[in-house]
Amino acid sequence: MHKILLVEDNEMNRDMLLRRLKRRGYEVIVAVDGGQGVTMAHAETPDLILMDMSLPVLDGWEATKRIKAAPDTQWIPIIALTAHAMSGDREKCLAAGCDDYDTKPVEFPRLLEKIQLHISKQPTV
Repeated sequence: MHKILLVEDNEMNRDMLLRRLKRRGYEVIVAVDGGQGVTMAHAETPDLILMDMSLPVLDGWEATKRIKAAPDTQWIPIIALTAHAMSGDREKCLAAGCDDYDTKPVEFPRLLEKIQLHISKQPTV
């Protein structure tokens, strides 16, 4: 079973994604702010991270930079989840180290395709 770290401060978004991902067979762990997301990435080494970009304590851009800067977590794919859908926002997320980008409100089938694509690229141990 693949483990996904969901870093999301909005309770409704978190609950919706958590339930839908679990129904698809993923193990889901949750962080409610960027600082907690960085800590959990190191402690849990998930197969993929869904990172909200507008987070308290430490925003998603900085949390992503810290995760990607550390040798033990730099390999974990990160998909940015953000309501920021203006020109340049995707590039800003990718520049921070995100491997992919998806907009809110989340279109779950599209997000699921991205999750499966990035998890399938991972080397098997």
